[in-house]
Amino acid sequence: MQFNKPKNTEKYFWTEHSVYKMRQYGLSAQRILRVIRAPFRKEEGIVKNTIAVMQPNKPVKHTSEIWVMYQTRRAGNSKSNPAKAGLNPKIPHPSLCATFSQGEKRIKIISAWRYPGVSPKRNPIPEDILSEIENII
Repeated sequence: MQFNKPKNTEKYFWTEHSVYKMRQYGLSAQRILRVIRAPFRKEEGIVKNTIAVMQPNKPVKHTSEIWVMYQTRRAGNSKSNPAKAGLNPKIPHPSLCATFSQGEKRIKIISAWRYPGVSPKRNPIPEDILSEIENII
């Protein structure tokens, strides 16, 4: 099976780590986006200001889960002042290459993985944050 590297769009930004993990676990970009759009479970990510979502993958013999960790970012903020965002203003950052209107949001996909079996439940995300995320997607 040939792996096709996903392209960054106005709505989604793929980190190199996420692309590496997709190749490692045999996940496609369409499968990752399906997990983000219709998750079975949503939790706070282990990294600050991230969200982890999961869909079960139930083949006949072995049950597993597909997890995606992502972050929602307001695209216009860091572009207006790259130095304030901790970036070198002389070197364009890949996430800032596309033009955005002020206030438009973008999903930064940080990582993806398969969990063998069924993972234990952790901290669920509050309902007000979930409704805001669903408006983005």
